[in-house]
Amino acid sequence: MSHVDPASQRGAVLPGLRSDGGATREGSTSKAPRRRAGKQRPGGERESRASGKIAFIGLGIMGGPMAANLVTAGFEVTGYNRSPAKAEQLVAAGGQSAKDIAGAVADADVVATMLPDSPDVRAVLAGEDGVFAHAKTGALIIDFSSIRPDVAAALAADGAERGFRVLDAPVSGGEAGAIEGVLSIMVGGAAEDFAAAAPVFDAVGKTVVHVGPAGSGQTVKAANQLMVAGHLELLAEAIVFLEAYGVDTEAALRVLGGGLAGSTVLQRKGATMLARDFKPGFRIALHDKDMGIVTAAAREAGVVIPLGAAVAQLVASLKAQGDGGLDHSALLKLVSQLSGRDERQE
Repeated sequence: MSHVDPASQRGAVLPGLRSDGGATREGSTSKAPRRRAGKQRPGGERESRASGKIAFIGLGIMGGPMAANLVTAGFEVTGYNRSPAKAEQLVAAGGQSAKDIAGAVADADVVATMLPDSPDVRAVLAGEDGVFAHAKTGALIIDFSSIRPDVAAALAADGAERGFRVLDAPVSGGEAGAIEGVLSIMVGGAAEDFAAAAPVFDAVGKTVVHVGPAGSGQTVKAANQLMVAGHLELLAEAIVFLEAYGVDTEAALRVLGGGLAGSTVLQRKGATMLARDFKPGFRIALHDKDMGIVTAAAREAGVVIPLGAAVAQLVASLKAQGDGGLDHSALLKLVSQLSGRDERQE
């Protein structure tokens, strides 16, 4: 991974954007964590805020909190969502809403998208009335969605031909990470565009890494989803195993979390899984889509992922049973069923 000196890059920070920082970013010369723009310093002094105009398209479980954090950081954010109620929540947070994509992106320095799947991103960016048709030339386009790497690379090439700077920047951290502004962001695209996007990443993420050219961010995200699904499945199996022996499961997860078995998945999902609380932070239906991406990409690369393929089938079976709207931690429900154990209400 090349390290970029922002001062040596053209437009190191995109014109119209400014930030005093906050996230730890790899891929630039910035090494130490920096304070997030607009946050309170010890002693009550307020740091200077970011500035610039951002259009945010897709204001769901992840996109809504991310857009709100951009408002908090000081950006002028105009949101668009097919469901107007989601846009109203952004307005309540201090942003603005638009009735269509054209209205959202007209004056934007940056266009951010957070959408469910590859066809949605392709339609929003490259469709007849999409972003490429209405955004101003030179705008920085950041797609935070999780989509196929080949689609991300193709859209970046299409955008470049039309005068746009496109980054694929899928995120990890779930709804909690989006709300807290501490997402991990894996970014594919040109190094200078990664540097230019720093103020935006600082407002929504904690660990932000440039991982390579266009499409690379989506490849890393596919690996992330493979690992998360595996962690969730093994945690589900461990919980059912522990319950079968009458162990104090809260105490068991606490001690497991302090050893080599500890993980962010255990930290964030353990308690809610014990409570059978499967309110969606990341839906089974979306993880099923992501597992399809990683299994297809692995096959194309000639990589064998036997455990991942098995977990992909378990995720798909939950969706097929009508549980696609539950959180992906609902793998616990399936393990309980396969074990012939009565399942408590979610």
